[in-house]
Amino acid sequence: MLRDITLGQYYITESKIHSLDPRVKLAGTMLYVISLFLTDGLLGYLVGAIFLGIIIKISKVPFKYMVRGLKAIIFILIITAACNVLFYQGTTTIFRAGFVKVTVEGLEVAAAMSIRLVMLILGTSIMTLTTSPNDLTDGLEKSLGFLEKMKVPVHEIALMMSIALRFIPILVEETNKIMKAQTSRGADFTSGNLIQRVKNYIPIIVPLFISAFHRASDLAMAMESRCYRTGRQRTKLYPLKYEKTDYKGYIVIIIYFIIMVGMKITIEGLGVGGFFTM
Repeated sequence: MLRDITLGQYYITESKIHSLDPRVKLAGTMLYVISLFLTDGLLGYLVGAIFLGIIIKISKVPFKYMVRGLKAIIFILIITAACNVLFYQGTTTIFRAGFVKVTVEGLEVAAAMSIRLVMLILGTSIMTLTTSPNDLTDGLEKSLGFLEKMKVPVHEIALMMSIALRFIPILVEETNKIMKAQTSRGADFTSGNLIQRVKNYIPIIVPLFISAFHRASDLAMAMESRCYRTGRQRTKLYPLKYEKTDYKGYIVIIIYFIIMVGMKITIEGLGVGGFFTM
């Protein structure tokens, strides 16, 4: 399952999404996430899913490759849905046993939360899969540049976020290696009760932390030995520059966001609610 984590990985191919300025993709991702939290009806999620499907198609990232990343959140998805179904205090009761009550409203909230979480993971994965770590760092730095007037270390923040994302696939690969090494030595990660399984993972967690600290130390030493310095004095080999396609990208995401906001306002104005409301 660890190999199925796609967050932080960069999928190398040529597409219109890959060629977009990272600032466009950052803004698009932010507006897409906001739109998912604005909508609460089936029609809104349908429009969001269609828009996401078109972006995935244009990006040329295989859909099966992206879906693999959802396997890592299946447990969280099941727990979230179950809690909403069993404990949400709705008015239309379907089933009741003791303190457990299943309502129509609980089912609606569980369905909405599950769909929102899946679309959220897929939407944010598009940004990391189509943007290299260097471009992502430059895009974050440019996008947050206005904070420099308030003495905020924008470059350092962008660099830390980029390194953190880049470390995810590295640590996943390191975890796989440690698990295989421990399994070959007789370690068992599948048998026993929940507490015993947690204890079995200690031989993985300890060397993983040690390896992570070593990698961080090596990275810091490598940057220092190359006289890496932050601040305005740094220059870019390939400075970010907007092209015509970038402005078109902004227009597309703004139109999408306006449509989602318009549907939200219209539904609230009509006084219609509920997930299954079109």
